[in-house]
Amino acid sequence: MRSSRSLQVWKLGTFSYLEALKLQGKLVSDRKAHKIPETLLSLQHPNTYTLCKRRTDHNLLIPTSELQKLVAELHYTQRGGDIAYQGPHQAILYPIISHREIGLGARNYVEKLELTMIELASLYGFKACVGQKGETGVWVADRKIGAIGVRISSGITSHGLAFNIDPDLSYFKHIVPCGIVDKEVTALRRETVTALPSDEVIHEQLLSCFARLFGFSSLVWKENNSVLSDDGKVKNMTAYASMLSYNEKAE
Repeated sequence: MRSSRSLQVWKLGTFSYLEALKLQGKLVSDRKAHKIPETLLSLQHPNTYTLCKRRTDHNLLIPTSELQKLVAELHYTQRGGDIAYQGPHQAILYPIISHREIGLGARNYVEKLELTMIELASLYGFKACVGQKGETGVWVADRKIGAIGVRISSGITSHGLAFNIDPDLSYFKHIVPCGIVDKEVTALRRETVTALPSDEVIHEQLLSCFARLFGFSSLVWKENNSVLSDDGKVKNMTAYASMLSYNEKAE
C-alpha cells in the first residue's frame, strides 16, 4: 500500500510578485537540500505582468511608461511560457515539490496542473479542456481560463498555475496572453451560473483538486502572519526557513 503523503500549504493572501519570487528561490534551495517537505504557496498578486525567459517583450502591447497609470508592475522571470498577467481574484498555486519523488515526469507534471483546473471548472458545472497544439493552459471552448508557467531546477518545481476567478479582464487587453493571438480570456464568474463563494473558498477547492490529483492525502496549513510585515514583504528569511524545517520520521 502506498504510504500517505502530506503537503505543506502556505496561505499568503495578496503577496507581491517580487517577494514571491524571492520566497520561491529560498524554498527551492531548501527542498533540494531536503530541509523542507513538499510545499505549496497559495496566493494572489497585485496587478502584475510577467515575461518569461524567452523575453517576448513584443507581446506587451503598451509602452512600459503606461504601466504606472494601470497601477501594474512588470517583472522578468525564469519560468517557461510567455507573457502573463497575474492579479486580484485569481487563484494562484506555486508548488515547490520534487516531481520525481512523486513519480512524475516533467510533461506529466504539467498535465496534472491542467487537470487540476479542469476539475475545478467541473465543480461549477462547465467543461474546460487543454488547448489545441501550441495553446498552453486550460480553455473553455476558445476562451482561456487558466494559465500555466513552470520552472524545474534539479527536479524541483516552482511557479505554477493561475486560474481566473473574477479578475479585471481589461488587463489582458494590454498583452498577447501567453503569446496566443486572437483568443479571448474568460473567468469562472463568466462561465458558471452557480453563485460563487469567496475567493478563499475557491482557492481551497483548487487546492483540494491539486492534492487529490497529485496523491497528497493530507494538507498541513500554514498562515502568513508570522513571516510577513505590514507591507507584504518577508520579514526574516532565516526565521521563515526555520518555521518550514522539519525532522524526517524514522523508518
